[in-house]
Amino acid sequence: MANDLMNRFDVDPFFDRMAHHFFSPSNYDNDYANFGNLKTDIKETDKDYTLKIDVPGVDKQDIHLAYQNDTLSLNINQDHSSEQKDENGRVIASERSHGVMSRSYTLPGVDRDHIAASVDDGVLNVTLPKVTESHDQDGHIEIN
Repeated sequence: MANDLMNRFDVDPFFDRMAHHFFSPSNYDNDYANFGNLKTDIKETDKDYTLKIDVPGVDKQDIHLAYQNDTLSLNINQDHSSEQKDENGRVIASERSHGVMSRSYTLPGVDRDHIAASVDDGVLNVTLPKVTESHDQDGHIEIN
């Protein structure tokens, strides 16, 4: 009953959301609360950088990656809507939300033409191969 009252009188979004979580938490609420936590593992080898980023419940078309100026940028835009109806099919609640999350990673010396990315089981996997460098550090060229 308290949840019905809170849904009918949308006085303050903060208190409404707090009451909604308290009286009827749902899986969507848990996903929404964790949306801002892009937990990331970064592994560096001599050949590449490998990133594993948790993106549970995010469709790959909502993920946007770009590499520019030694920085990998990750942007996620996610929309969610839900509708609750009573036994007669009348809408009693309709909610819409929009979540945006961005994160940047400084990863210098990447061969941007060979970056690979995939999403598997809620994990975004990104491999950024490093540019191969010459072992000759002084730039000297031998003349034959």
